Amino acid sequence: MIAALGKLGVLIGLASAVWLVITGVLVLRGPDPVKRKRLMLPVVGLVIGAVVAMIELELGLLLNDFSIEYIARNHSRSTPFPYNVATAWAALEGSIVLWGLVLAGFIWSVARTVRDGDRLGAGALAVMGLVAVFFFGMMATVTDPFQTISPVPADGPGPNPLLQNHLMMAIHPPLLYLGFVGFTVPFAFAISALLMGEGGITWLERTRRWSLLAWSFLTAGLLVGGWWSYEVLGWGGFWAWDPVENASFMPWLIATAFIHSAVVQIRRGMLQAWNFVLVIGTFALTIFGTFLTRSGVIGSVHAFSQSAVGPLLLGFLTVILIGSVFLMAVRLPAMTQPPRLESLASREGIFLANNLLLTVFAFMVLVGSVYPLLLEAISGDQVSVGRPFFDRFGIPLSYGLLLAMGIGPAFPYRVARWPVVWRRIRRPVQIALVAGALVVVAGVRVPHVVAVVMLAVFAIGVAVRQLWVAASGIAGHGKLPLPRAVMHVMRRDPGYWGGQISHVGVVLVAVAIAMYGNLAIGADATLSPGESMEVAGYTLVYEGTFNRTEPNRTVLGAQVAVFRDGTLLEVLEPSVNRYPNLTQAIGTPAVRIGLTEDLYLTLGSIDQESIVLQAQVFPYIYLLWAGGLLAALGGLWARKSRTGRIRPLGEEYESEPLASVD
Repeated sequence: MIAALGKLGVLIGLASAVWLVITGVLVLRGPDPVKRKRLMLPVVGLVIGAVVAMIELELGLLLNDFSIEYIARNHSRSTPFPYNVATAWAALEGSIVLWGLVLAGFIWSVARTVRDGDRLGAGALAVMGLVAVFFFGMMATVTDPFQTISPVPADGPGPNPLLQNHLMMAIHPPLLYLGFVGFTVPFAFAISALLMGEGGITWLERTRRWSLLAWSFLTAGLLVGGWWSYEVLGWGGFWAWDPVENASFMPWLIATAFIHSAVVQIRRGMLQAWNFVLVIGTFALTIFGTFLTRSGVIGSVHAFSQSAVGPLLLGFLTVILIGSVFLMAVRLPAMTQPPRLESLASREGIFLANNLLLTVFAFMVLVGSVYPLLLEAISGDQVSVGRPFFDRFGIPLSYGLLLAMGIGPAFPYRVARWPVVWRRIRRPVQIALVAGALVVVAGVRVPHVVAVVMLAVFAIGVAVRQLWVAASGIAGHGKLPLPRAVMHVMRRDPGYWGGQISHVGVVLVAVAIAMYGNLAIGADATLSPGESMEVAGYTLVYEGTFNRTEPNRTVLGAQVAVFRDGTLLEVLEPSVNRYPNLTQAIGTPAVRIGLTEDLYLTLGSIDQESIVLQAQVFPYIYLLWAGGLLAALGGLWARKSRTGRIRPLGEEYESEPLASVD
């Protein structure tokens, strides 16, 4: 019954998606004004089908219905909550069901904004319906999540142990899917605008809140994925330049460029063609990332096994690229030509430089990710592209991006005059130089760390100065106390200040990465019970082993007492976990989180006689998590704007008199 109802939900979703495409095209091309009711009926059917499919899959997992092949392969009776719920998206077929559900939710949210006579919205719904046809079509054919088997097994192997080793893996995929699928909305409106031959900013204004929402979710997904890697995999890192990691990072880079470029078009009417390219590229990269993850062409802890879905995704990606490029070639020449850039020394010029840096960064990541695959396909040779390649190109690009984030807000639109810019950046430059000197005095002699700290302080200083000038102007006139004036300024223009919050988050991430990569300290030792080792001022005493049985695994670990200056701080328990259906054990680190540094312990080996303890100390790693969270929250704050219209940088700041003195 569960399988039958699940298949029925998939078929309802597929039929409704086809209905939505046909209806959207007819009302877009027809002579009569678009009627919202004609579009809402297939949308409702699509949502119902997606919800039914996901509910039935979850019911099958919770009720241990092993007659469904997906559940028999990926679930077990011993899988604890909430991992039994998260198993719904732990493998290929279930992940496509989640994708369909999220897509249906975004289609519903777009349909609610469509009004009678809204041809642009109708066209966007038709495009989104076409995307839904593809994904629900896969569910109905090659990735059927409700395929039954016989005989019915009594139990299953459970999900991949790495996916039930930490709660964050129940959260990480949905966040990424909300980000990936969310960019279908601006893509659909862009294609609709091209089909209608309408340029301008309407499609950008209508989709800005969805773009920011998708970007925020994608940012949060990357953050949670890095945190999971740090807390679970035991290698002490959060990013390995794995091709599947890169597949999520590339659309983030291009989406970031698109969000910035959209500001220029809305504010100044420029970069129209560039925005179409960026939004199409963002959506195409989400499909490409899905292909890398689900095609089986690479081996990764993130990737699913080989399946027939790979060629379908590759074909879909090809259709998207060819169709979009053809549509742009036909329609763009007839659209109104935007004004030209007056000067590179302007905020538009800085935005353009920022976009170019982000695009080059994404291209570099794409080359590093795809080159080994292409080489193996052509010659059969297997090579790997690792951190040295990405660092060689990524570090200089990161410098440029940090600098652009700092100076961009200080430049006015159209043409910048040096006295104005210098007045706005003079104090932040001074503070950045002092910060660099303090870092050197503190004993840091790594040029990369000093440079990143200075750029970060400069960027934050520019944003803080802007806020201070705008808020103090209001408070100085006696209208509001200064704290309330600050909130008034931020609420008055949430789009701009949300961007500044995100900038602060990104520069904090950059500082954390620089310190992690250059200032970490590590040591390892073979210890018997009662023996100790020293690392970065800590004394680690191995006290003994422990062994416990949990519902889905057995845990063998070591108890390590952590002392500093003779004072016991904590007893940490790095461990090795064994799962019934996996021969290889999975190590789990123990982390002592501190304000200035993390102590990170992992087991190289463990037996009754001794352990090999690996200890690492990472300075200020919390800045990575705080910065990533702040960046995502900044995107959500920017959504508070009631419309997609971009206001000037706050009249209180732009009208700052030339004679003002810091």
